Amino acid sequence: MKTIATAAGRHVPVTELGHTLMHEHVFVLNAEIERNYPGRWDEEVRVADAIAKLESACDRGVRTIVDLTVVGLGRDLPRVQRVAEQVRMNIVVATGLYAYDDVPMFFKFRGPGLLIDGPELLTEFFVKDLTDGIADTGITASIIKCATDAQGITPGVERILRAAAHAHRENSAPISTHTHAPTERGADQLAVFVEEGVDLSRVVIGHSGDTTDLDYLERLLDHGVYLGMDRFGLDLMLSFEDRVATVATLCEKGYAGQLVLAHDASSYTHNFDLDAKEKLMPNWHYEHVHADVLPALRDRGVTDAQIEQMLVANPAAILG
Repeated sequence: MKTIATAAGRHVPVTELGHTLMHEHVFVLNAEIERNYPGRWDEEVRVADAIAKLESACDRGVRTIVDLTVVGLGRDLPRVQRVAEQVRMNIVVATGLYAYDDVPMFFKFRGPGLLIDGPELLTEFFVKDLTDGIADTGITASIIKCATDAQGITPGVERILRAAAHAHRENSAPISTHTHAPTERGADQLAVFVEEGVDLSRVVIGHSGDTTDLDYLERLLDHGVYLGMDRFGLDLMLSFEDRVATVATLCEKGYAGQLVLAHDASSYTHNFDLDAKEKLMPNWHYEHVHADVLPALRDRGVTDAQIEQMLVANPAAILG
């Protein structure tokens, strides 16, 4: 039976992952800012806070989160390990690179056809994380993360997407993406993945719940991909009611087998002022789906079987 590596060092059968949130983060950090302008981070306080928040979500029924924090978002797996070893929840980790425009300078001049010609280091790094483990932790990644935002397929973003596709072809790991749904960037990603021969049944087009454009969403779904309805709680971008209605309508149309749910939340992020985040987005946390979204979906006619499909069967199929 296929097993999934977790940040705590356990290998969990894919059939035992339980209710799984497919797009979350434990910490989103900028180590360079903190190192040079310290004061925003207290290690012990934040680790304890993450443990408390994940344990509370576990009490709600969440059994697994997929932590899509990669290079570009401050991935620090030893720190996440500290948390994972003290919670009941499974934390599945990712490889990949998060950028909206260009690759980091480390990669800028190195690679096929570049100033210093050679193999694509991005693909090499992704495959290493998937096969040998991340850094010296021995914990292997189980999914590949990449991103396309409103800027579209810039040369740097295209390079990352194609490296993710090549790593997928070499390792068969699934791909999960960040997109800007209002500008239909998922369609751009899909075009690259089709050209690269990616198994589309192993792709999650993320943040698709940021739009109510059903024509766009159904065009993606009809290619066989999964859609990440994974920003519940980010009500500043799209209202709770619209997010729920979109999922309910897609379920009614028969697409529950291609949807996954999550929040894109973190226990702590450097990217937002914490007080403003709590004031403006009070529902952006790991428990919102189970506390508020599922009851609202049921009120809209979504069945328990469809909910289990989105939270259990679909994540197991993607990761397995």
